[in-house]
Amino acid sequence: MPTSTDVFAKIRGHEREEVLRAANEADILPYFRLLTSPAMPVVEMEGAQRIMLGSNNYLGLTADERVLKGAEDALHRYGTGLTGSRLLNGTIPLHLELEREIAEWMGTEDAIVFSTGHQANLGTLGTLLDQRDTVIVDSGDHASILDGCLLSRAKLRPFRHNRLEKLERALERAQGDGGGVLVVVDGVFSMEGDIAPLPDICALCESYGARVMVDEAHGAGVLGMRGAGTHELLGVSDRVDLLLGTFSKSLAACGGFVAGSAEVIEYLRIASRAFLFTASAVPAAVGAALAALRVLRSDDGPPLLAAVLDNAWRLRDGLHELGFAVVEPQQLPADWSVQTRAAGLRAGPQGPDGAGGPFSIVTPIVPVLVGDDWKAALLWRALYDAGVFVNTALHPAVPPGGALLRTSVMATHDADTIDRALDVFAAVKRAFEAEHGPLPAPADA
Repeated sequence: MPTSTDVFAKIRGHEREEVLRAANEADILPYFRLLTSPAMPVVEMEGAQRIMLGSNNYLGLTADERVLKGAEDALHRYGTGLTGSRLLNGTIPLHLELEREIAEWMGTEDAIVFSTGHQANLGTLGTLLDQRDTVIVDSGDHASILDGCLLSRAKLRPFRHNRLEKLERALERAQGDGGGVLVVVDGVFSMEGDIAPLPDICALCESYGARVMVDEAHGAGVLGMRGAGTHELLGVSDRVDLLLGTFSKSLAACGGFVAGSAEVIEYLRIASRAFLFTASAVPAAVGAALAALRVLRSDDGPPLLAAVLDNAWRLRDGLHELGFAVVEPQQLPADWSVQTRAAGLRAGPQGPDGAGGPFSIVTPIVPVLVGDDWKAALLWRALYDAGVFVNTALHPAVPPGGALLRTSVMATHDADTIDRALDVFAAVKRAFEAEHGPLPAPADA
């Protein structure tokens, strides 16, 4: 007679089952909505046109003719799939070209391409770390970073989001752990939309002998003069040991990469199980990513970088004026060099000497704090019905009471489209607050 517990028992009566059932019955669940058009500034979703403020297509390159041609050429030359891992029969010339050009773009010795961004984190952290090591992570880091840390079996020391004193405490404690120490942070945090204070993080890591890895998934193709990411913007490229990125945001495809020293990248090629034992990405995705990277690195790149950040300011300022609690512009370090100035920055008020104050930046991720999970779902639905799609983050993706709507812009949004979206936000806010009570106000209200 069996005495063991059914392994499927945990899926019945779990803590969120009742909430999910109620949300489905009320048709306010903001997930798995059906998209029936390309990822453009305005999309077709479930039978209606909606302004897309929930895409990571930051440069708008998914519809660029050069990127489409890159995918099409790869498809016709190499077929629909490679049916094997990179180790065996799955490496084509496009992989080698892409890895070489990523290394040039990132300013590193070498780079390695994975089939997904999640595998890039999993395959890097799970390979370079083991149970003798310590990995220190920001509490806002992406889930794939945490998954890689857990796979590695290294001692995990999280610190509170962007709190440098907490990071230093973790570094102090790690001194007694006995192994190597790696600090891993997002360059741009995917929910909060803020950037990591990399100069201070690098300085702390240098003083404690720790290595630094930066996940530039939401920074690459957005920040810096050449769009390399937060590390480029903040001038710490030579102080970061490993850089990770994805193709599923600004580079208009699917996949991931790690860039760094030649010896580390070569080790990943022969030791990373997530690289060795997964099928190579479909050729069309590799061809699209390579074409998108070439667009970004061409003369057409800087205007795209400027456009997406200008749109971020326009959306952020508009939502703030409407009374929504949105992310505050983030000041760059006081000693940040204007000689490396990139697009999308604003100087503070002029001082007595006529010089501008500290520069500030807003990334294309503009979160709107709502607080209550049910209010966030209801507000999402009201916006959706009015023709605007945004993403929704509820607990446990955010802390309890921290539910938010995650809005994001593309370089290809025009001013009229963003202004129309703001008009929808204004009308929905008035009606919503009349029925459900006030939403959180801006910090300076």
